[in-house]
Amino acid sequence: MDSQIEELAPWFHNIHLPDGSETAPDHFLGDFPAFKWAEIKNHIPADMSGKTVLDVGCNAGFYTIELARRGASVTAIDLDPHYLRQAEWVADIWELQENIEFKQLQVYDLAKSDEKFDIVWFMGVFYHLRYPLLALDILSEKSNEMLVFQTLTMPGKETFDTEKNYNINDRQKMEENGWPKMAFIEHQLNNDPTNWWAPNISGIKAMLRSAGMKITANPGHELFICEPDAEHPGANQLWNKSEYLSATGKEWKSSYQDKVDGK
Repeated sequence: MDSQIEELAPWFHNIHLPDGSETAPDHFLGDFPAFKWAEIKNHIPADMSGKTVLDVGCNAGFYTIELARRGASVTAIDLDPHYLRQAEWVADIWELQENIEFKQLQVYDLAKSDEKFDIVWFMGVFYHLRYPLLALDILSEKSNEMLVFQTLTMPGKETFDTEKNYNINDRQKMEENGWPKMAFIEHQLNNDPTNWWAPNISGIKAMLRSAGMKITANPGHELFICEPDAEHPGANQLWNKSEYLSATGKEWKSSYQDKVDGK
């Protein structure tokens, strides 16, 4: 087993295998991501038989495996073929191949499909995306029951209750501690050029609401459990729908075109 683990190195997920071996026991973050799973697992059904899950950015498959072990049918996507090889090997070791489908996809590719899932697992990906709100809008469309969200954040826990509207000359309010915002990383963070963004806590909450999601739990640092908010649909379903459809390569018609067509 150790030789196979070495052949598939390097590992970012430390996965505990049935024989007691681990894929990354000396991980610089500790037993990662097991310590994050410990914060989330009681917010997820213990019996997930019949549930469908989309794991976005599955990496070596830690969460995919845990969810499949609970009986879920998991579609696990990642762009990196190295991670997918690791995840497929781990799924084989755990004999969970029938519960999991692995696909090499970008999150934006999901807009091409009408498939939806009971639970969308979106952890550790948001801040790596050049177009993060587009991805969040796409995934809000995919989630029937729950969205599990985690992202790198700016330091601080301050929040700010914004008003529904501001005068154009009231922009100094944006300098208040806790105003929803997101820092842009032009070059690199932790030697990683794909680390683009670091939102503050208010920014995360505001973006989730803007995508039509209601936060139901905050089980740990940077972790949010959400559900679709039927009373407050996302902007991509309201006034911003045409932009969303254009951004995802779908057809749209303006109200002017509807008039031309006699509708």
